[in-house]
This record gives sequence, C-alpha cells and structure tokens, in this order.
Amino acid sequence: MNPGQHIDVNGKRTVARLAELVAIPTVNPPGSHYREAVDKLRQWCGAIGMSTAVHRVPDQIVSAAGVDPAYPRYNLLARWDVGAARTVHFNAHYDVVPASGQWKFGGPFDPSVEKGWMYGRGSGDMKGSIVALLAAVEALKASGRQPAFNIECSLTADEETGGVLGAGHIVAEGLVNADYAVVCEGAAGTRIGYGHNGVLWLDVQVIGKPAHAANPDAGVNAFVMMAELVHRLQSYKKRLTASSRNYTDLNGDSRSPTVSIGGVFGGSGQKVNTVPGNASFSIDRRLLPNERIGGVEEELRKSIHGAASVLEGIKVEIKTLLRIEPCLVDGDHALPTAFAASLKAVRRRPASLKITTGFTDLHYFVAAGLPGIGYGVDGRMGHGIDERVRVNDLLLTAKTYANFMIRGVEE
Repeated sequence: MNPGQHIDVNGKRTVARLAELVAIPTVNPPGSHYREAVDKLRQWCGAIGMSTAVHRVPDQIVSAAGVDPAYPRYNLLARWDVGAARTVHFNAHYDVVPASGQWKFGGPFDPSVEKGWMYGRGSGDMKGSIVALLAAVEALKASGRQPAFNIECSLTADEETGGVLGAGHIVAEGLVNADYAVVCEGAAGTRIGYGHNGVLWLDVQVIGKPAHAANPDAGVNAFVMMAELVHRLQSYKKRLTASSRNYTDLNGDSRSPTVSIGGVFGGSGQKVNTVPGNASFSIDRRLLPNERIGGVEEELRKSIHGAASVLEGIKVEIKTLLRIEPCLVDGDHALPTAFAASLKAVRRRPASLKITTGFTDLHYFVAAGLPGIGYGVDGRMGHGIDERVRVNDLLLTAKTYANFMIRGVEE
C-alpha cells in the first residue's frame, strides 16, 4: 500500500482525530486548554514513531509579553531523523480565536460532519492542517517509505496573537534545526504561499474631560471626539488606494494596503448620565511586501496626531500592540518549485504562487534564514461562524505533504 492509499483507507480515522482536536477549546486569548491539546498531539506523534519534546515557555517570558502566566504556553517539537543531509521543518499552530454566535451544529467546539464538510472552530485554521501533516508522516511510516529529508515539526501556541510565545519563541531559543520551513497555512488548493502581508496594530486613547450629563459643557466628550477623529482618518484610508502604493504578486494579482479601524473599542462611560472622559479604538494596518513597518508606523501616527490637532480639549495617546514586517521568499527557489511539483502530482492541476493577505508564523523562520512556504487545508469561514473544511481537501492536503516528503528538495 502506497502512502496515498494509506491516507484514503484511514480517512475516517483522520477525520475522527480532527474532531478530537477541534473539541479541545484552545481559545486564545486567554490561552485555555493548551496543555490538554499538546498532550494529545504528543501522544499521536509518539504513536507514529516520532521523537517528541514539550517546551513550556518560562513564566517570566510569558509575563513580559503581557500574557497572564496562569495560562501557560506550551510548544511541541517532534522529529523523524532518517540521516538525510537536509531537514524540513513543518510548523502549525493549535490555538484558535474566540467563538460566538449560533452555529449550525451545537456549538463551535461540537465538531460535526455533514455532506463532506467538517464543522468546528479550528477545523480550517488550522487544526485540519495539523491532522493532515500527521496523517502524511504516518502514511510514510506505514508504507515503509523513507522521506528524502529529516522531518522536524513544531506544533505551537499563540499564532492568533502574533506568535511571539509560539513559533517566535522556539526560533529565538534555537530549537529549530532545519534547512527549510513549511508553515501549514497561508495558501491552499493549487496555490502556494511565498510570503505574507505585514501587520501593525495600534491602540488609540482619546482623553477628554469627564462631567455630569446635566452639565455637559463642563466636560469634553471623549466618545464624540473619538468619532470625529475616526471620521477624519478616512482621508488616510483613501490615500492607501493610490496606484503608487499597489503591489503585484507573481500571479498578477494587484492590491493596495489596507487599514481597519475599531476592531476593539471602548471607553470610560459607565452610566447614561455621564460625559465620558476617555475612549479608545484599535487600528489594524496591513503592509504589502513593498512597505516597511517603520515608515508605515511613522506615517500613521502622524496622520492620527494631525487629525486630532484640530479637536479642542483632547489629548491622544498611541500604543503599539503588534509589529510584524511583511515576509517574502524568492518564488524561483528550489523549495516552492519542489512543492509545486508535488501539488501538481496530487491535485492534477498546475500550482501558482500567492502572497497571503493575512499574516502567519512564516516570518519567524524566514527571518532566521530558512527559505519557507505556506500551504495547508482549504478552510472556509475562518474566524467566523460555521468554520469548516472539506474532508476531501483534508485528505488531499495530507497526500500533498506525503508526496513532498518523498520527492524532497533538490538545489
């Protein structure tokens, strides 16, 4: 039985494993049930013959990152060393974003399958890719096929909040010993990710003057001023659409940088009869590969202060929450070329390269000197209600990983 046949024959077990993993609510923030998930993943990796080690991030590092150490951070490293000259590192994160709303089947952590789709939070982003990766390794082991390279895997925490305590930590600690990296998200189907957008998150505090609502002129309404400030920032948003700022991918897709305002917002007003003294909102600025975060942050901060300067009686304070530079890999490198050949062999269609509009943990590996790509299951409704992945795509992704493991990378 070849690896592809093994993946097909054991498809139901792969789906069952995904259901087990989805049922563990590894919600971040705050970072719940991490140890439970890591213990299960370590058990599965050990059962297929991989050596494993669990690394707990020291509490002082967790606290320094602004995270409550009552929710420990764990990263799992697994390895299959066949004595090859080169090693490929596969990375996937097991944390998921919070879930709410009315789901089709029970709740977000009640995994269900209907008409060939697996539903549940994390099924697509990105526990499906974890299960596909392990199914590929198991298929090679069971069929007696040796990979062309040593396989090193990291199953990590906190990608959904920037990855500093997950992939960022294992790279910083020198726990990655590989020549190439495959991050198991960022592209799917017949597309391979060769980079991703950067991101800048800011928190903007608008400070006014509190007062009683019976005498509103005695105060400065921070909520109203915040609304005016946001309105004035629309001119900054419009400037981003200028053609001079566009970036064109290798596949010909052209796009502009983006900004999203108010993903998180709040204020001090707790009663109807108050004039709120402060209000706050977030800004999410996505950077294209032709931008650099230092210049983008300087421009955005200048635009915020400029818009606020005409508003009387307020002070604005800006805090940087997250800074990730754009990530770009040479599309002609041997790694994406080899992976494209495997993808075509499995999917029977030519592969294309894309820059991921979101951000992934790929940049940690690329910054450490590892050529890397992104590829995983084709999840739908990620971060939304009724997140799901097609079972057939789950198995095709596993076959693609397995084919790549056998094919190897030739430089």
